[in-house]
Amino acid sequence: MNVLIIEDEEAAARRLEKLVLGLEAQTTVLAKLDSIESVLNWLEQHELPDLVFMDIHLADGSSFEVFNHVKIDCPIIFTTAYDQYAIQAFRVNAVDYLLKPIKREELRAALDKYQRQSQPQTTFNYQQLAQSIKEDPYNRRFLIRIGQNIKVVDANDAAYFYTEDKITFVVTHDGKRYPLDHSLEKLEEMLDPRRFFRVNRQVILGLEAIREMYAYSKSRVKVELEPPADMDIIVSTERSPHFKKWLTGEE
Repeated sequence: MNVLIIEDEEAAARRLEKLVLGLEAQTTVLAKLDSIESVLNWLEQHELPDLVFMDIHLADGSSFEVFNHVKIDCPIIFTTAYDQYAIQAFRVNAVDYLLKPIKREELRAALDKYQRQSQPQTTFNYQQLAQSIKEDPYNRRFLIRIGQNIKVVDANDAAYFYTEDKITFVVTHDGKRYPLDHSLEKLEEMLDPRRFFRVNRQVILGLEAIREMYAYSKSRVKVELEPPADMDIIVSTERSPHFKKWLTGEE
């Protein structure tokens, strides 16, 4: 079985490759690609694989953009850590999905489903799938694993996001904190830019979480949040003009 892995997080791509090869020793991973551009270039030069693993958000945008440029007739297993609406669309369109972080037994089940298909070359309407979630491309829910427990946090409940010791956290409006598997760069793609803004390298804040704002040195802005943050929230100099436009709805 020839497999193509489309995933923009290098560690996640390596882990998925290791899991697949551990479950299907005769599998060949043809390539690991991390962007729409690299996928399109690869598909122009190669035949379709037997199976594709595709992350929803890539380094340069939504992976669904690929279907606007090329026709993919082989089965695809999508990987995602969010968006119940997308998952529902996957079910309707008879494709499979895996929730991150991917578990070995769940990957085994997805591969078994692929192997059971009586017509492996069945054409799925991925363009229709992309259109079905096009109207709301932003994440509505986050799936959080805490040990053996799974919790769903709605994006509407998120006050702000921040990184600490290389771990990303979401803080909810009721003051609870949960670890996430996404970087702030990934979250910027997933969150509605009308409601969330990245003020510096460490923090993405929600509009509703802003309690007070103060003029700060070098044209920067200091923000106090509710619930309170354990750090000073300073809008960086280069982001301050965009932040002010965002506050008025211009960005």
